[in-house]
Amino acid sequence: MNQAACNTFAYHMEKKLSGNSEKKVGYWLLTGVVMIMVQVVLGGITRLTGSGLSITEWAPILGAFPPMNDQSWQEAFDKYKQIGQYKHINFDFTLSDFKSIYFWEWLHRLWGRLIGLVFIFPFIYFLYKKMIGRKMIIPLIILFLLGGLQAAIGWIMVKSGLNKDDVSVDHMRLCIHFIAALILLCYNFWFALQFLVPQQERLPVRKMHKLNLLVFFILVLQLIYGAFMAGLKAGSFAPTWPTMNGSWWPEPTTNSGGLSNIVNDPITVQFIHRSLAYLLLIVIIIWTLTIRKIPLPGWLKKTGNLPLILVLFQLILGIATVLNSPDKKELVWWGVSHQFVAMLLLLSITWMYYLLLYRRK
Repeated sequence: MNQAACNTFAYHMEKKLSGNSEKKVGYWLLTGVVMIMVQVVLGGITRLTGSGLSITEWAPILGAFPPMNDQSWQEAFDKYKQIGQYKHINFDFTLSDFKSIYFWEWLHRLWGRLIGLVFIFPFIYFLYKKMIGRKMIIPLIILFLLGGLQAAIGWIMVKSGLNKDDVSVDHMRLCIHFIAALILLCYNFWFALQFLVPQQERLPVRKMHKLNLLVFFILVLQLIYGAFMAGLKAGSFAPTWPTMNGSWWPEPTTNSGGLSNIVNDPITVQFIHRSLAYLLLIVIIIWTLTIRKIPLPGWLKKTGNLPLILVLFQLILGIATVLNSPDKKELVWWGVSHQFVAMLLLLSITWMYYLLLYRRK
């Protein structure tokens, strides 16, 4: 074999090894995406079961273990009895009832710790093996810090409800916690795509840029109001469809008026949430019809209808969630399903935005 052939062989082997390394890093990041989605679902269950205030302390290390004996369980229950949620709502709870809500909050926190471990140890390994380029080190460190910030936001949210007056955490704080989790989710997913998507599958389309941003903006606003819905338990104030308690333009439940109703009144919040859902559906239909007119490469062509399918499914789940909101047990699973598909929709829009991203030169 001559020198030129050897060099060519070495080049292709190096490229193949580099590609394999990038795929491993990409799959690791996708694992993080899945784990964050599970964490958000656990957060939804925690909220809808009223479990979020059951653990009154934040112990980053020892908190990974639940109470290990009867005395420890009773001590944890006694601490819970000091807060408003127990005094005003769950005053008839037995220790067994307390354990049932404690489980979901403990599992939610434990899963968050596991996400940290699944990130840090492979990250160190990939650095050691030089499988991560220098340009990606800082963004991945930022990703880790965002995860830590999300945990801190969660504790600040919980702590705000640990008093003798409140029976749940403030819906604005809940919204911040939820949106921060979605930012972390999309940030993680975006970097996974950088390692996994071949360049030939991307198609920068200038005329889709503004439409992509519009879809993103409406979806984010919709997700914010979804968090308000959960925080205010707004679904139960008008568990009807297509009207809201028989009205197409319902009156607010509070008399505060002005801008306060937009974020604090349950009926107004539900009305805005519904309206944004219909608007999002219309815009995604326009988006789908527009993209069909463009010759697309393989992955874009195969997944171009995904946002429309998901938004239709999401709309149906949203209606079912509202109709079942008076039943607490039914609400948990309909609400969590609604939340999960919302994340899938967000990721599908992120996927499309990444593949179609147009950068001005």
